Amino acid sequence: MRYVAAYLLAVLGGKASPTAADIEKILGSVGIESDSEKLKKVISELNGKSVDELIAQGREKLSSMPAGGGAAPVAAAAAVEAPKVEEKKEAKKEEKKEESESEDEDMGFGLFD
Repeated sequence: MRYVAAYLLAVLGGKASPTAADIEKILGSVGIESDSEKLKKVISELNGKSVDELIAQGREKLSSMPAGGGAAPVAAAAAVEAPKVEEKKEAKKEEKKEESESEDEDMGFGLFD
């Protein structure tokens, strides 16, 4: 992935067909040593192809893949909200309990009545 990213950075930098030296320079600038086998593979696969067309093809492939994200965000939101609802219920119970305890203590009779 880092080789493809460096290749894309070189293309964005103005190189129509980046060389191995261009990619090594980019990777070296962030302290990454390059593997010549992987570098040759990336260059041979991408050399002469339009990056824009490759990205478009990749988007088409990704759009056909099922993501399964329909129910997951809803379930995640419900999981986050459930503790909050429980905390509110518990707080209300405690308030009611405190009120009822204070009423029970004097039972409606005053000490000096």
